[in-house]
Amino acid sequence: MRIVVLAGGTSTERDVSISSGLLIAAALREKGHEVVLLDVFRGYECDICDVYALFKQNYSFTDFIQVGDTISDISEVMEQRRDKSARFLGENVIDICSYADITFLALHGGAGENGQIQATLDLLGLKYTGSGYLGSALAMNKGITKSVLIQKHVLTPRGEIFKTAADAQAWTEFPCVVKPCSGGSSVGITVVENAEEYMGSVQEAFGYGENEIVVEEYIKGREFSVGLLGGKALPPIEIIPNEGFYDYKTKYQAGAARDICPADITAEENTTLREAAIATYKALHLESYARVDFILTDDGQAYCLEANTLPGMTPTSLLPQEAKVAGISYADLCELIIDISMQKYQKKKY
Repeated sequence: MRIVVLAGGTSTERDVSISSGLLIAAALREKGHEVVLLDVFRGYECDICDVYALFKQNYSFTDFIQVGDTISDISEVMEQRRDKSARFLGENVIDICSYADITFLALHGGAGENGQIQATLDLLGLKYTGSGYLGSALAMNKGITKSVLIQKHVLTPRGEIFKTAADAQAWTEFPCVVKPCSGGSSVGITVVENAEEYMGSVQEAFGYGENEIVVEEYIKGREFSVGLLGGKALPPIEIIPNEGFYDYKTKYQAGAARDICPADITAEENTTLREAAIATYKALHLESYARVDFILTDDGQAYCLEANTLPGMTPTSLLPQEAKVAGISYADLCELIIDISMQKYQKKKY
């Protein structure tokens, strides 16, 4: 197959996306596919674009990325762009994708995960991996996610959406969790112990370009994640940070957390987590694959925190670890995601 792997972009998760994209592209090439790895924002900045040659040479816009403990400088990335424009899609991206059998979305956050790129590709009749525009939009906005889950009777922490810092002063329950409404990789999320810390965390959450934030009750318990392939749940994985909670630094720095899979839980807890993940997947209209994060309390209740429509595929990411326990290698997982996504188009007869 000819496959484009789209990575990069302009979200706070740019470096994570590139790390995922590099591994995905390498794995698919090992499987014998012709793969072009593109930065969705920079595109292919050459006056002459021989698309067939790009696939034959397995073109990659980069061969290395280091995911640090802080987010990348997006303004610097935007300044490096040849045409200096702010449009999301870079030069030749659509033309190159149109020659591929499918586009593997290795994007994380922003327009790459909130349904905008999915809707664009839909309108152009181009196939891609993962959920469609509706599920992507619902899952990306944590406030909407919470509303849908409550409506569908999926257990989730109580919370409120605030559009200004002044409005957020109405929250008086501590400890609590403050998070940007549409962020990812735990960027901007803080656990607030008391009122003295609260407004600083609110200002931080609004500092990532968000027009609204979510404040929710703090649920004490163990952290878990459950991956799904084609709507079927993989073995739950437990995340035990060495300190604090599962924030951006902990997620992407090797050794910052212990990931235990299969998780040391009872059969009943295993069933609870898997069933809650499937219920979340269905409630949010997700497709192909996803990952759902939970807090499991001492009394065996699974609180859904959020759903990820484009789970990370980096060396420390959770979905590949769960798949490995289920007997699925990294390369096979990448191909399986493509196969499941192609089945979606066969069912819809696009």
